[in-house]
Amino acid sequence: EPRPAMASPAASPDSSSHEGPSAPGGSPTSDSENLSPDELELLAKLEEQNRLLEADSKSMRSVNGSRRNSGSSLVSSSSASSNLSHLEEDTWILWGRIVNEWDEWRKKKEKLLKELIRKGIPHHFRAIVWQLLCSAAELPLKAQYSELLRMSSPCERLIRRDIARTYPEHDFFKGQDSLGQEVLFNVMKAYSLVDREVGYCQGSAFIVGLLLMQMPEEEAFSVFVRLMQEYRLRELFKPSMAELGLCIYQFEFLLQEQLPELNVHFRSQSFLTSMYASSWFLTLFLTTFPLPVATRVFDIFMYEGLEIVFRVGMALLQFNQAELVQLDMEGMSQYFQKVIPHQFDSCPDKLILRACQVKYNPRKMKRLEKEYAALKSKEMEEQIEIKRLRSENRLLKQRIETLEKGQVTRAQEAEENDVIRRELALVRQRCSSATESLRRAQSTIRELQGNPRLTEEFVAHLETELERSRLRESETLGALKEMQDKVLDMEKRQPLLPDESSVVRLQEELQELALSDLGDTWQVRHGDTGDKWQGVPAAPGCPKCVPT
Repeated sequence: EPRPAMASPAASPDSSSHEGPSAPGGSPTSDSENLSPDELELLAKLEEQNRLLEADSKSMRSVNGSRRNSGSSLVSSSSASSNLSHLEEDTWILWGRIVNEWDEWRKKKEKLLKELIRKGIPHHFRAIVWQLLCSAAELPLKAQYSELLRMSSPCERLIRRDIARTYPEHDFFKGQDSLGQEVLFNVMKAYSLVDREVGYCQGSAFIVGLLLMQMPEEEAFSVFVRLMQEYRLRELFKPSMAELGLCIYQFEFLLQEQLPELNVHFRSQSFLTSMYASSWFLTLFLTTFPLPVATRVFDIFMYEGLEIVFRVGMALLQFNQAELVQLDMEGMSQYFQKVIPHQFDSCPDKLILRACQVKYNPRKMKRLEKEYAALKSKEMEEQIEIKRLRSENRLLKQRIETLEKGQVTRAQEAEENDVIRRELALVRQRCSSATESLRRAQSTIRELQGNPRLTEEFVAHLETELERSRLRESETLGALKEMQDKVLDMEKRQPLLPDESSVVRLQEELQELALSDLGDTWQVRHGDTGDKWQGVPAAPGCPKCVPT
């Protein structure tokens, strides 16, 4: 029975940092002994092709070739093309045999299978080989796919929004109602129902899209579920993205160890690893390289897991170190976006060869994983402590605010109390004055009450004087009326009078006489009344009444 697809790259003997990739012809004796003569011959051809690729790589680097060798170069190229056609036919035969004898190849020819995958899986074999590599046929969920499509997912709106941005230039996904977009939506929706913790994460659609280019949607769904469960992708796509942090931490260690000069330059420019490497891990270079190159990387990922992402990433940095150290932060960002993705378009094998030569030690990576877990645990404890301190700080601030408000309230109360005390003192002073006035009034009343005879005589006298005044006033008014009657009578007889001025003079005399009589009457009345008031003793504290 084949081992799980992620039976750890650490278990493969070629993963050591001290070994580079071995050519197919140089396979270990244990693998060669299990091969038939036809397979050995095919492996020899693969080894020869590998040497041709290496030679072609060297010839491309030399820019000064002589004209004499141009003819031989054409002959060599023609010969290589002929060899390639025969090699492709032989490769098809070999992969057909591998698929038919899969269990035997996984158990007894593991290293050779690894080398063949690194050389590239033929296009028409990819669908079946990818499914065999991850044991997708054994997935029980595959039978539930049609039932999942009839259900509704809370992530449908997000999925619809993103699928239009997944391979927008590819014919299979071009157009809003294209078949590619519809099946992509189905697979993403089905997975969001199977794994509700992850649901849908942006970036995973590119992986599913690549699977759909190779196989039907049911098989693509099964393979994607296996990738999420067995290839660390689920941890990468969780909301916390803790696995992405671990991958960045491990990649930074490789960068510091193998490219210290470039690492120092990145740090001096504040060019963080996450700025360029996050998409490498989340989309497995599917958004970085053109599809032919990215598919070659994905072939190896299906067998070796995330190790190939570290290898390819380091190979890119090694290849471009001289240029990157000359650029500032903005220049490096542009370089990563526009230059690096197309450097190996014409020959993906060169990129794979460089990637396989990168030093990668699984034991060190495992140790870094433990270090990162310890750091995150400590960081979590610190965050909990910080959260606790922030909570206490918030409570203390609230308490201080309460105390400050209480202090302000007490100051206002003290001010109000001071105002009340002043008002109370003023009221007490007024009360004291009123009490003294009341005491004097009561004393006067008692004096008056103690001599009732004087009071009665005084009142009787006032009444008598009042009657006299009223009588005199009545007499005066009568005299005045009589004079007015005379005046009216004289006015009626005015035409008979010789001189008008005599009448005026007579009226003035009458008025003077009336006023004089009225003034004498009031003078007599006030004089008598004043004499009587002067005979009455005044109350203490009160001014003596004096007639005017």
